[in-house]
Amino acid sequence: MSHSTENSMDTKEIEVRSFSSSNRHTLPCVHKVGVPPKQNPWKEFSSRLKETFFADDPLRSFKDQSRSRKFVLGMQAVFPILDWGRSYNLAKLKGDLIAGLTIASLCIPQDIGYSKLANLAPQYGLYSSFVPPLVYAFMGSSRDIAIGPVAVVSLLLGTLLQNEIDPIKNAVEYRRLAFTATFFAGITQAILGILRLGFLIDFLSHAAVVGFMGGAAITIALQQLKGFLGINKFTKKTDIISVMKSVWGSAHHGWNWQTIVIGTTFLAFLLFAKYIGKKNKKLFWIPAIAPLVSVILSTFFVYITHAEKRGVQIVKHIEKGINPSSVNQIYFTGDYLLKGFRIGIVAGMIALTEAVAIGRTFASMKDYQLDGNKEMVALGAMNVVGSMTSCYVATGSFSRSAVNYMAGCQTAVSNIIMSFVVFLTLMFITPLFEYTPNAILSSIIISAVIGLIDCDAAILIWKTDKFDFVACMGAFFGVVFASVEIGLLIAVSISFAKLLLQVTRPRTAILGKIPRTNVYRNILQYPEATKVPGVLIVRVDSAIYFSNSNYIRERIIRWLTDEEEQLKRAGLPEIQFLIVEMSPVTDIDTSGIHALEELYRSLQKRSVELVLANPGPVVMDKLHASGFTSLIGEEKIFLTVAEAVLTCSPKFAEDV
Repeated sequence: MSHSTENSMDTKEIEVRSFSSSNRHTLPCVHKVGVPPKQNPWKEFSSRLKETFFADDPLRSFKDQSRSRKFVLGMQAVFPILDWGRSYNLAKLKGDLIAGLTIASLCIPQDIGYSKLANLAPQYGLYSSFVPPLVYAFMGSSRDIAIGPVAVVSLLLGTLLQNEIDPIKNAVEYRRLAFTATFFAGITQAILGILRLGFLIDFLSHAAVVGFMGGAAITIALQQLKGFLGINKFTKKTDIISVMKSVWGSAHHGWNWQTIVIGTTFLAFLLFAKYIGKKNKKLFWIPAIAPLVSVILSTFFVYITHAEKRGVQIVKHIEKGINPSSVNQIYFTGDYLLKGFRIGIVAGMIALTEAVAIGRTFASMKDYQLDGNKEMVALGAMNVVGSMTSCYVATGSFSRSAVNYMAGCQTAVSNIIMSFVVFLTLMFITPLFEYTPNAILSSIIISAVIGLIDCDAAILIWKTDKFDFVACMGAFFGVVFASVEIGLLIAVSISFAKLLLQVTRPRTAILGKIPRTNVYRNILQYPEATKVPGVLIVRVDSAIYFSNSNYIRERIIRWLTDEEEQLKRAGLPEIQFLIVEMSPVTDIDTSGIHALEELYRSLQKRSVELVLANPGPVVMDKLHASGFTSLIGEEKIFLTVAEAVLTCSPKFAEDV
């Protein structure tokens, strides 16, 4: 009986009644603000923890299942192919076969070019499109993503690695550090997935990613001028000023006109093929096979004309055979361990951001769910295995994934087919690439990265959010005029700065009554909204924490001071009540409650009464537990702003 009484007291509701000292007014309608029942602290903590890390309830399918069934479900969770593979049929194989062959024709020339961005021999790009796609096909949950080396990650990895080791003088140590960085990139990705920390990659805002990708595309294109113009001596720096100095400095003696003709001709062909593909979606296969056609034609041309004797640089030898083991080449001790760890984290996070963004894009287009944490584990596993089989960091490629999607892929089997074609290439075809000119690889990379420059997205960001545009341009100019890592640092810094600014300086607004309604809205958004005489209504559009509590208190006092000055000049009645609309306040901490207490005392000195409207259950529970409701009076907490006004200014509520 006593327990029932205590429970009813805990859940009792606060009566709403008039507290006007001059006029006792009987309200026609009385509502109450409920105080939520007390929860077990451990249950509340575990509930918050579960919502943070296990919002998707990944173990829900295991409930009420036998041990054997749980084992099967566990295996399917780790290897999704065991689930969707049961319903695989010839119709799906047809779509995957066409898609796999199409993306293979695109990836082979790209891989050879991207390996040069990473300062590695051409075969390592092909290796990275053989093993990682196989691992991902068994563990990944995306049906459309195509796995392999990508331009941005290749450039980032190459830039960071060459800052530590010269790739020409110390090629073996450089390659070992690349495998070490790849290993730790995979470990980073897998740990983020296992610990359910995928939300961390969302801290890099969309605007920052747009700017970073655009800047990286410009930088990659500029780096290709070495092969495009046939320059032998070229700067190792990536900023636009150093690159252009190197280009113009070698204009009189370093450019090769035959190389320029080859590069220009095939770049025009590739861009025209992309134009055809954009104009007619059914002709997607034309830009997909254009790079391979370019490689075949240019290689044949160089071979029959012996253009390499006239200064045209060629790929030369590509190692034949499948991936050799590289387990013993990874640095697990020594000075390079920490360097590989640091580089791996950066490269892994960028690769993860790109892959998850691509996966989500195509999942939404086909209307299926993508488990971000499973994706991270799959990407991490494939890079860990890749680091042990002579691969460098692989991830989802947007250009290949788009081709994969348009070619009609049905499942991740398209990655297996692509991997098989790369396997055949490594086993039998690599000698045929010996006379492939570097200019054609440069042309392929330039045509591929042009799509990373999203001007429409930048214009939309400018129109939507100017601060986001600053983040976008900061990342862009940081990459173009400094370096890839500086641009990345600027992108992350501006993203965090925006987050901190929003947390520490939340928006507040003065509310007025919309005519002929009981709705109260921001007077700046609705100029027709009418202020209540003698009452100031302020809305706080944020949770109230230690980081913003003082600002919110000071901002409300400033609103009140400005309003009183205006009323005094106009000769109107002074403010008697301050109503704080708390619907958007999702949470409050002890600093926030302390700020409200200080606000209450400041208002008392001004003979202004503090009134709260519609605090949420979490906020109400904390206000009640801290004794704040007793401090201001439980009768001063209302269900809605309209009821608060009805009590504070009944004549206005009835007349308007």
